[in-house]
Amino acid sequence: MLTTAPPTERDQFSPGTRQLLDRASAYCAAHAGRLTETRRLVLGLITEASKPVGAYDILDHLRSFQKNAAPPTVYRALDFLLAQGLIHRIERLTAFVGCAHRLDCTHEGGCGHRAQFLICSVCGTVSELEEPGIARAIHDAAKAIGFRPSHATVEIEGVCAQCQTR
Repeated sequence: MLTTAPPTERDQFSPGTRQLLDRASAYCAAHAGRLTETRRLVLGLITEASKPVGAYDILDHLRSFQKNAAPPTVYRALDFLLAQGLIHRIERLTAFVGCAHRLDCTHEGGCGHRAQFLICSVCGTVSELEEPGIARAIHDAAKAIGFRPSHATVEIEGVCAQCQTR
């Protein structure tokens, strides 16, 4: 009886994703965190996805690597990746997308990344913007009424250019 070994990261992920995972591992180590094997796999699955991916879709894929993976395993990994700034949660879709911005930041105190997301209601793709004018407008409006925002996620639903031309 032949048994097949579970797929490895090399089998599953593109060279670009493996490079990003290595950078994420180094980032976490430098910031008192650890990108465990499970966290690394979850980040890789999110990064390789062509669209935002939900927790249970991640779990289904993760089980090809770890047969006993359970929802808490995925949710703990997602919480860690969110806290590290390596992924974003798209509230409207209850799904996640990767973000390499933190890995590219060279400022000691962080880069103050404030993203906006454009969600196509036809094909489901999500594009990430970082328009400083939008973030500044939110900050200024909040400040004008005495509110100090700590986090803002802007999600805009519409139709992407590709779907408009169909």
